[in-house]
Amino acid sequence: QVQLVESGGGLVQAGGSLRLSCAASERTGTNYAMGWFRQAPGKEREFVAAISWSGGRADYADSVKGRFTISRDNAKNTVDLQMNSLKPEDTAVYYCAAQRLSVYIGAFLKNIKRYDYWGQGTQVTVSS
Repeated sequence: QVQLVESGGGLVQAGGSLRLSCAASERTGTNYAMGWFRQAPGKEREFVAAISWSGGRADYADSVKGRFTISRDNAKNTVDLQMNSLKPEDTAVYYCAAQRLSVYIGAFLKNIKRYDYWGQGTQVTVSS
């Protein structure tokens, strides 16, 4: 059972930046791909970004490409999401997730149903 804890959310003005971090309770570097998802009020949870177990491959939703960067530190069992040029439409609860996947399969990384473990979420609010 992998436990995930997110941190780093908050309130920021449009155009600003935030860095989210997710800490895992055990080593995820060799077996788990990691992802970030978000859920805005009244909307379904959606894919934001994901990274392969090695950190060598990453995928992004079109809405965040060029603004968000996902990274991981397998020695520390953490995965971060650097969010720049934030927009009001980025306002949501952001969730960290992990799935057992020791190879890169892009379609799997983007598929919310593939993720086995979830954090409790952290609120990100972007004011206009």
